[in-house]
Amino acid sequence: MDYRPIHNTMGELCQELVQKQWINTQKVYDVMMSVDRADFAPKNPYENNPQYIGYNVVISAPLLHAYCLEALRDHLTEGSTALDIGFGSGYLTVAMSKMMNDKGCVVGIEHINDLYDWGKKNISKSHKNLLDNKSIELILGDGRSGYKKKAPFKCIHVGAASMEVPDAFIEQLALGGRLVMPLGPQGDQYIYIIDKHPNGNITKMQGLSVRYVPLTTPEKQIKNIG
Repeated sequence: MDYRPIHNTMGELCQELVQKQWINTQKVYDVMMSVDRADFAPKNPYENNPQYIGYNVVISAPLLHAYCLEALRDHLTEGSTALDIGFGSGYLTVAMSKMMNDKGCVVGIEHINDLYDWGKKNISKSHKNLLDNKSIELILGDGRSGYKKKAPFKCIHVGAASMEVPDAFIEQLALGGRLVMPLGPQGDQYIYIIDKHPNGNITKMQGLSVRYVPLTTPEKQIKNIG
């Protein structure tokens, strides 16, 4: 039987993530402790598993949030600009801002109207100040084109899977920047850590095996915001 402990607080959840080595640094621990998952998960927020939030979308398991934050931690620095494509619940968008001590800008893009509204509402529960002061900017649109208006980005996180990395993501990634996204077909997907080196060279490293929804065309035609 796959035993998963039931936790009642973020502290208990984060202790599990530390013990299982999903959280490896004090910075990621402090950030995850500061962003209460109860604001973003519809039920049992402190369990270490994904939860369905509608529209064939889930809020990722806490272990995956920790994994992505650890992968991006050296690039989410004060004064940086980051992009979160498919922000969904809004949890990781806030966590990315906290990684920069709220002294940067995270652009979150979501193409599903109702999820956009719900994610914005979630963020506003405890972190409305980040929306008010533009530390977080939320965009309703097709994230497959990135967001050229705010490029280049020191960090890009993508919450949906593609067979290949869209050219726009590489073009909008800053020199020295890092892109974290799932690649591959359903049933054979992995998180890839993609670096754009100062000389412009691109390298990819295969990471965690995952299961994500595809980076597909929005259900309703919307304005291209790239």
